[in-house]
Amino acid sequence: MISIQLINTTNSLYLLEQDLRNHILLRPIGVPDHAWEMHDKKAWHFVAVENDVVIGCVVLNPLNPEKTKTQLMQMAVETNQQGKGIGKLLVKELLSFCMSNGIKEVVCHARDNAVPFYLILGFEIYDEPFVEVGIPHEHMRISIAD
Repeated sequence: MISIQLINTTNSLYLLEQDLRNHILLRPIGVPDHAWEMHDKKAWHFVAVENDVVIGCVVLNPLNPEKTKTQLMQMAVETNQQGKGIGKLLVKELLSFCMSNGIKEVVCHARDNAVPFYLILGFEIYDEPFVEVGIPHEHMRISIAD
């Protein structure tokens, strides 16, 4: 059974989340481990856990002092678990958290191959495409209804 848990950097699952982010997102593109953790202490971390193993994660970083605008970052699902709906579970839990906590907007920098995933979940493309860490990306966002 897969559970989605909200954790912080003091939770023992955080180390497993870091490892997942490093081997799924960073190492394949030549970025050093832990290179995208600058916001981790102030962010909310959602992890998909099965049998005490983190098989998916996403980070929600507040972008303003009021914490009404946030950025979805570092979305990763274990390679052998992709295509099973774990990413959707993570984002739906994240959006539910936003609704319950007065967050009005979530933005993300979506890799080109992830754009269809976010479109299905209700995100929209805005602004111009850009390149980040050598990969084409789109600016995407979703507004959270009251």
